[in-house]
Formats: sequence, structure tokens, C-alpha cells
Amino acid sequence: VDIEGRVRLVMESTLTARDRVGVQDFVLLENHNSEAAFIENLRRRFRENLIYTYIGSVLVSVNPYKELEIYSKPQMERYKGVSFYEISPHYAVSDNTYRAMRTTWKDQCILISGESGSGKTEASKKILLYYAVTCPTNHHMTTLGDRLLQSNPILEAFGNAKTLKNDNSSRFGKYMDVQFNFKGMPVGGHILNYLLEESRVVHQNHGERNFHIFYQLLDGGSSELLQMLDLERNPQNYQYLVKGSCSKVSSMSDKNNWKVLMNALSVLGFTEEDLQNLLNITASVLHLGNIQFGEGEEGETHITTLLGLQASSLSEALTHRKFTAKGEEMIIPINFEQAISARDALAKAVYGRAFTWLVDKINQSLALKDDMDHSNKAFPVIGLLDIYGFEVLQRNFEQFCINYCSEKLQQLFIELTLGSEQEEYTTEGIAWEMVPYFDNKIICDLIEARHKGIIAILDEECLRPGETSDASFLEKLEDTLGGHPHFVHKLANGKTRKVMSREEFRLLHYAGEVNYNVDFLEKNNDSLNRTLKEIMCQSDNEIISQCFSREEAATHFKNSLSRLMDILMTKEPSYVRCIKPNDTKQPHFDEVLVRHQVRYLGLMENLRVRRAGFAYRRSFEAFLQYKPLCPETWPNWYGRLHDGVATLVNHLGYQEEEYKLGSKIFIRFPKTLFLTEDALQAKKPEILTLQTSWRGYRERAKYKRIRHAIVIQSAWRGMKGRRRAKRRRLAAELIRFIKGFIYRHEDYCPDNDYFLDHVRYSFLMKLSKNLPTSVLDKSWLASEYLRALHMRNMVMKYCMRIQPEWKNQMTQKVVASEIFKDQKDSYPQSVGRLFLDTRIREQINLKVLQTLGSDKQYGVPVTKYDRRGFKPRSRQLLLSNTFAVLVDKTKIKQRIDYAAISVSSLNDGMVVLHLPSEDNKQKGDVLLHCNHVIELVTKLALMARMLNHVNIKPGVSFAGARGNEGIIDFVRGSEFKVAKGKRGHLLV
Repeated sequence: VDIEGRVRLVMESTLTARDRVGVQDFVLLENHNSEAAFIENLRRRFRENLIYTYIGSVLVSVNPYKELEIYSKPQMERYKGVSFYEISPHYAVSDNTYRAMRTTWKDQCILISGESGSGKTEASKKILLYYAVTCPTNHHMTTLGDRLLQSNPILEAFGNAKTLKNDNSSRFGKYMDVQFNFKGMPVGGHILNYLLEESRVVHQNHGERNFHIFYQLLDGGSSELLQMLDLERNPQNYQYLVKGSCSKVSSMSDKNNWKVLMNALSVLGFTEEDLQNLLNITASVLHLGNIQFGEGEEGETHITTLLGLQASSLSEALTHRKFTAKGEEMIIPINFEQAISARDALAKAVYGRAFTWLVDKINQSLALKDDMDHSNKAFPVIGLLDIYGFEVLQRNFEQFCINYCSEKLQQLFIELTLGSEQEEYTTEGIAWEMVPYFDNKIICDLIEARHKGIIAILDEECLRPGETSDASFLEKLEDTLGGHPHFVHKLANGKTRKVMSREEFRLLHYAGEVNYNVDFLEKNNDSLNRTLKEIMCQSDNEIISQCFSREEAATHFKNSLSRLMDILMTKEPSYVRCIKPNDTKQPHFDEVLVRHQVRYLGLMENLRVRRAGFAYRRSFEAFLQYKPLCPETWPNWYGRLHDGVATLVNHLGYQEEEYKLGSKIFIRFPKTLFLTEDALQAKKPEILTLQTSWRGYRERAKYKRIRHAIVIQSAWRGMKGRRRAKRRRLAAELIRFIKGFIYRHEDYCPDNDYFLDHVRYSFLMKLSKNLPTSVLDKSWLASEYLRALHMRNMVMKYCMRIQPEWKNQMTQKVVASEIFKDQKDSYPQSVGRLFLDTRIREQINLKVLQTLGSDKQYGVPVTKYDRRGFKPRSRQLLLSNTFAVLVDKTKIKQRIDYAAISVSSLNDGMVVLHLPSEDNKQKGDVLLHCNHVIELVTKLALMARMLNHVNIKPGVSFAGARGNEGIIDFVRGSEFKVAKGKRGHLLV
């Protein structure tokens, strides 16, 4: 396989298109330190719908806000088994991660991050689709691939919602592991979900919606299903769906998405009972939102309506609270606000735990099957992290957790791509100039530090005895964190007091400033009382009873996020950095918004490190997997690993700037490693053949003699049979040849076809070795048909090589030949001279050019002779497609409309431009002398299409003033001279 040739072709095509669409790898930017060049490259590619670029192994994705035609299965399948540099950026990171997993047998992960609305969810779906299409599969693997893809519409229906920034925003964090076997086939999957935004179930900001499933059920569910669930189609009838005042979204169809959801649930093996229980829970949440409470005379509350349902136990649990005092259990009524809070807490808990059950159910469908042939239990995985986007909202405790998660991911990104990488170069003794960057560890510590972080203060305030409130929590924050540079509170300064309320504090995140309204305590505590938990455990709905029978989780989101970081740190990461091009969800590019994201994502710093650093690093032991490519290291290397790697890279021809050796090998360019990997893949069949032969030799040693005898016998019989067959074949051909020779003069028939074909073939083969090499060679004696065929072939090859400028020159020369050949004595001298685009060297006046218009123009110095006294005047003749003008310096002296041209057949430069009949009667024809008469007439004939209006005669006549006829007499002399003759003729 010509790997070098394939890479060169791809790189050449990339460089050819660079001026139009920019580069696809930012490392190739000429002005790589310029933020303006970085953003301009993004903008130019976005304009051409090329929304993906990369910085080494970091993919940069810009949300196009429209459908693109790059994700079809045929598009993906064409990338199977090809080199990295032949893969478009939107597939390159996915493919590179898969290659690294297959090569090193280490777990990989792809971290997708960016603001809300930047396209993270779609990016994760396309990566899964790429693996489903391109990875090797069998029937079971195909089914698993379908399940992986079909898990997306289920999780989106129950976990995504329309927000102000994104019509399909993920309101939960998702981490998915895809397991692969030793053949590279996907064999299993597992999903972890984080922090579902349960508060959205009971409240939405204006312009936002609840989770998609509610609207899909009401719009797409059949009438029978809705009747069974006691639901109506109008979302306005449900309190949990009207708070955002946005029941419809123009960019999606809830009815169509309902059909997709039902198909996905079927593919993942949800039973009818599972589906019914799940829909019952979804409907019950809507009914809970419509529960109304009334307050009695003594302050107790009671349920006045529950959609016609009688639920005394639920009614008591919602309106009373059970607690134990001095060993005695007591039940007391609660007030109106407490009842509303209990109802909303129950709705959130039911929906949140049903979502957790849903993820577990999907994991059961994706799990590794026990009946598979497990040749190796240690299955490597590729993790895919699609987690919340950075957002700025009001009154949202979950948003604080989401932005904290974004901070942790940003910290992980800069630690691995900027911090650790530069430290490693310094440790390894590689010459390196540190690239400065902002380390957001200070913000993470502000949130998560023990005893003095925001989360620690919040937990302490929730557990503190006595009366606690959000106000006391804010006071504690101001006392503890008041001097922190990334924490701003109400008492900071006078300017801050004007823009912040008393219930707010501000955090200066890496992505921007966010004001948080401190309604944290209630949301941090578990507001679902014990009575409601006990009631839910007794539910006949299997999902509810399973979810509420579990022990309550005592861990916080901080601990879950910490475990996620631990998982990611055990894997080799790749990154997809998603960028939102605008806030209007339209396909246009907001440079200010993009610049803000480029800065806080640290992409410029990452580019500088990647440009100056090394793309890959491998331990010596891992790199020696390429030892089959070098005779000195294959099959085994017994010396020092360092020396073995040095021997191997020298044999592979690595240049000094391509790698460095420290405690491991550092490889600067991705191309270097990919070419080495492709060479190993090409070598593997040979290696496998050698290994198979060696094993067979050992296993069949006792049968060696017998097998050798069989081989020799078979070879001898085969050789005798081949000899006999060859003699018979030659005899048959000889008989056919002799028979054909006898009937050679007969018509073509089965008796002579072999002979005649042989003669013709021999003639053509001999002829092909003696073909003329010039179109002027007339000595060829073959048939006229073959001669014409060969001539056309040579002419075609010549024409394909000719340059556009020379082609234009030859076109003019051909026209000149048609006009003047054998017609004018001065023509032969003009054949070897090039025709120029213009003969006028000085700058032409702008007003003259405006008069000629935008037509193609030609200019030449001429001498004009008056029609009365034949007085010579120096002029410039400018030609256009429709008329010509005579110019004296900067003034137009005469406009000439084309009619005909007359020249003599002699060796002179006289030209007569005949005017149309109407002008001739008044002005007469124009008499000119030009030193380039052949060029002038040819240009005029081409531009004005007057090829058939050129008159060439020994004598030339012209129309003089007032319609009188004039004659030019030509006399041979020692020098050129023009004068008036005795008879009034023009003597030349």
C-alpha cells in the first residue's frame, strides 16, 4: 500500500483548498499565535459548512444549526481501514480513539464539553453512529449497535428539554462505556447518569418546557392510551406544563418523536408491562401537578380534587407529617405551603427515580451477554462523556451543580493538555518554553474545598441545629469567602450593590460571571418526608416499588463527580470542544460570542502547546510492538528497551525533529505514528502466516516425513500433469495455426480465426513499437484509419499539455492563417512573432476606458491619413467587441463602427476600416498605417467576429469625403513613404 502517496495526495488537496475554506487542523495555521487568525479560520470553514476542525487530537466543533449531509452510512463506510489523514475531522477523533484502543489495549474516553446549545448531544450521537457503522460486526454486534443508537431517543425523551439556549438541551449528565472484544467488535455498553434536573418537573422559566416525554405523550399517544391514563391532549390543562408558556417547539415534532421513542423502547426489549408502568408514572406526575389543596378552619389541609380518583392514603401522606417524639409516633397536619412543597417533592422524586430505573433497564439491554464466547474477560472500553453545558439561569440550585461540573471538566482538560504535558517535557529534559494558561483549580477549590468551600458550608448549614435559612447561609458565605477573588457578594462595593439583590452571590467562573439566588438549603436537603416514602414503597407499580424500596443515597453530587473524575483519569482522553456560533439558534457566525468561548476554553493555549510539543508518547515496551518492521528487532529484542527503540526508529527513517527519547518515546507529528501503524497493519498478514506456520510445524512434527512424501508425490504428479497438458495445448495450437495458414485467404471463419487473429496481433504489437513521435512524420505506412487514430491521439495529448495562454496564442495564429496565408506577402514574417494583448505601453486615460466599457480591449499605435490631403497623424487605435476609437493622448478623436476591413496583398501596413454606409456618405472610410497589420486585423476579426469581412486585393479602394471614391496605388521603392499622387490617388 502506497501510504506516503495517499497521505501526500490528501495533504495537497487540503493545501489547494486552504485559501477558500481554511485549514482543518489548526496546527497548520501560518499565523498560529493570532487569535484573529484562529477565529477567521473557524468562520471561513463554518461558511462552507465545514464545521469541524482539530488541534492535534482535540476536535473543535461549531454547531451549524441546520442539517448536513456528512453523516450518512455510505459516507462513514468509506473510511473503513484508511489512513488518519484521509479521514475528515468529524470522524478523525473517533477513529483515532478506536485505533488507540485496538493498538494499546487501554481504555479510552472522549470528553465532549461546551456551552448549552453548542451541539454536545448531537456530537455524542454521531460518534456512536460512527462506531456502529465502521466497527467489525456479526449479527449480535449489529443488534448491540442498534441498541446503542436507540438508547439516545429514550434518554432524550425523558432527560432533555427545551431551554432558552437550546431546543434539545440535556438536563442530566451522561457517561457511556462501550466495550470491545479482541476483534474490535462492540460487545456491551453501560450508562451512568448524573444529576437529573428534577426541579424542571415542577417549574420552568418563561420560554422553556418540561421534559419532552410529557408533550410527546399528549401529542403522539393514541386516544385509547390517553383515555386509559385519564389524560387530555391539551398541555394547557396541566399545571406542570404551563409555567414556561411554551408548549410547542418549531424545530421538532412531538408526534414524530413519540413514534421514534416507541420504536426505540421496542428495540431495547421493554416489555408491555414495563411500558405500561412507565407511562403510568409519567401520567401520574401530570396528575400530581393538578392536585389542589384547601385550608380548613383550624389550618389543616385536605385534597379537594384528584381528577376523580380516591386515594385516601396518598391524601393523608400529602397533608400530614409523621414524626417521633420521646419514643411516641405522632401524625400532625401541615399547612398549605408545606402541602404544596410535599406534592412537588413527590413529583420530582417519582420522576427522578423512574429515570434512574430507565437507565438501569437500558444497561440491562446493553450488558455483556453470558452466552458469548469470552476469549478475554478484560474488555477494553471507549467512554463517551456528554454532560451539562455551562449556563446562566436564575433560581436554580441544579445550575450551580452544572457549572461546578463544567469547572471540573475544564480543570481536567487543562491539567492533561496544558499542565501535565508541559511538566512532562520539563521532567524528560526536552527543551521547552512554558506556555502560560489560566488554571481554574482556584475556582474548583472555592466550591469543593473541605471545611471552607461553598458545598462544605452548605452542608454544615443544613445540619446545624436551630433555625437556618438561605439568608444565614449567605451570611456564612460572606464571612468565610468574602476576600476570595472569584467570589463576589452584596457587600463587596457600591457598584455591586446596585446590580445584585440581597439574596444573591456571584461566582467568577472560567466561562463567565454567574449570579446565584441562594434558595439552596431546601434543594440541598431531601424534602420528601418519611410518610410519602413509606406510601410509595407499597405501590402496585413495580417501577415505583423497586425505586422506593432502595436505601436512600447519602452521597452528594460532589462525590459522584469525584468518582467520575477518577473514572476519566484511568483512561486515555480525547476531546471534543463544542462551540455555539450564536444565541439565536440560526446558521450564522457571531464573532464576539465565538471569541469569548475560544478564550475561556483555552484553545489558543492548547494550540501553542500542541504546535510546539509532541502529539504522542509511548512507553518503550509499547512502541516495540512495531518490532516486526525492523529485521534487527524481529522476532525478539534482548537488549535495553531504549536501544531497541533507537534501532527501530533509525530503521524506520524517523528524522531528528520527529521524535525524542527520554524515559519513553515522544513523537511530534501524528502523521509519523500513523504511517508506522499503517505499515504494521500491512505487515500483519505476513506475521500471522509465519506464526501459523511455526505452530503447525511444532504440532505436526511427528508427521513431518509422511507430509513431505505426500507433498513430493503431489508435486510430481502435478508437474507431470502440467507437462502433459502443456504438450497437448501446444499441439492443439500448432494444428489450429497450420489449419489457419491453409485457409488464410478464405473469409474469417472458425478454421482460420486463430491464425488471422495471431497475424493481426503480431502486426499491431510490432507496429506499436515503431509509432511516429511527431504529427509531422508522414512516413508511416500503416492503414489510413490507424494513421488517423494515432494522429488524433498525439494531437489530444498535445492539446492536454498546452497552457491556456499558449492555446489563446495558437487560436489567434490559426485565424491569421485562415485570413492571410497565401494572400499577403508580409504574412510569413509574422508567423514566428507572438501576438500581444496590447501594443500600447503607456497608461490609457480612465475616461477612454469607461467609453469602451467592460469588453475585452486591444490597443496599437497607428498613423491615420486624412482623406483630403492625406496628412499623417499619430494616433492610438483601441478596439472593443462592438466599435473602435482613435485616441490622441487623452482625447477620443473618432469613434469607428465596424463594417469591413481592406488590406493589400503586398508587403505593406496599410489598413482601410470601412464604415457603415450611413457614415460613409458623410465621413468616408478610415485610412491607417500599422506596423503590426497582421496582428491588428486578426484581433479585429476575432473581437468583432468579422472573419468573413476582410478583403485582401492587390489594389485597395476607399470611400473619401462626401462619398468620393479613392484609390491607393502601391509602388515598390527603397523606403516606405505615403504621399498624394498626381491623379489625386494615395501613393504608397
